[in-house]
Amino acid sequence: MKYFALSTMGVCAILLISACGQKHAAVPRPARPVTAAQAVLRDVPLYLDEIGNCTAFETVMIQPQVSGPVTGIHFKDGAELKKGDLLFTIDPQPFQAELDKMRSVLEQDRAKHAYNEAQLKRNEELSRTEVTSPQDLDNARSTAKSSAAGLQADLAELEIAMINLHYCSIKSPIDGRASKRMVDMGNIVTGNATQMLLIQRQDPMYVDFTISENSLSQVRRYIDSGTLKVQASFSDDPSKSRMGEFNFLDSGIHQDSGTVRLRAVFDNQDHLFWPGQFVNVRALLDRIPNAVLVPSEALQVGNNGPFVFVIKEDKTVELRPVKPGQRQGDDVVITEGLKPNETVVVTGQLALAPGTSVLVTPAAGGK
Repeated sequence: MKYFALSTMGVCAILLISACGQKHAAVPRPARPVTAAQAVLRDVPLYLDEIGNCTAFETVMIQPQVSGPVTGIHFKDGAELKKGDLLFTIDPQPFQAELDKMRSVLEQDRAKHAYNEAQLKRNEELSRTEVTSPQDLDNARSTAKSSAAGLQADLAELEIAMINLHYCSIKSPIDGRASKRMVDMGNIVTGNATQMLLIQRQDPMYVDFTISENSLSQVRRYIDSGTLKVQASFSDDPSKSRMGEFNFLDSGIHQDSGTVRLRAVFDNQDHLFWPGQFVNVRALLDRIPNAVLVPSEALQVGNNGPFVFVIKEDKTVELRPVKPGQRQGDDVVITEGLKPNETVVVTGQLALAPGTSVLVTPAAGGK
């Protein structure tokens, strides 16, 4: 009986193991749901992304050229100014008085010079008859020349007085936007010292940015070829972007940062850009023809580097090492390892291994 019982248990165990093996072999591994996309060919830009700073095209700090009290303010803070617009008036009365005085001095010296010219002419006539001495003639000539020089000095002083009176009316030297004024009515200002107003021309607009020393040779090559363009946009609204023209490459590398400064100029009639504002800058160096692109989500990184899962004709996947290039919006350039029109897995990679069967499903949103 004991032997029989052991044999029965052994037979049952063998039957159970056999049944389990048959059940495992009978259930195929289900296909994994994924979304997919085809690799496409497209011409794309070669670029460098940097951070830029907007700088006014022209900046002027208004300072008086004469001293005196401010008697007139003829603009509003933040106003759009045109070249020649009247900004401030400095009390002109002392300068008008000085001008009137110089006119009077000039008239007196003109009369003296006319008298000295007449004396010289008289002495020249008398010298012909030897009635006057040579010394008297020399004195008359010297006096006439001196009075003529005095007239020239008077004219110069009169010109200075007219200029100083003109400086009492301070006008805008450029088109631009006014800052908040720095003086009020009645303030005493000092010539060539007091800061009164900052004016910044905002159209066009400069955008300054830097590139690394390692990128300089590449950038200079595209500057020389004339293909370099610059695009500026905003972090909070990338849709607001504008193309500009390369304008300036600095004369040297900043040794403390290992960077070199560049500048581009942008049309800014609508005041999209503002002085001092930071923007995203994309230096467009050239265009890459027939680049292979896939959605950036398709690119994975493993222990051996970047790869994508390629869907083969039998609906199984192959792990394909690739060499990625620059991102192009939601896509990424694949420079090596992938051919156009090959299909890659976009989402669902976590459940995949080489040889896994997949079921391609529509992406969210119908893409």
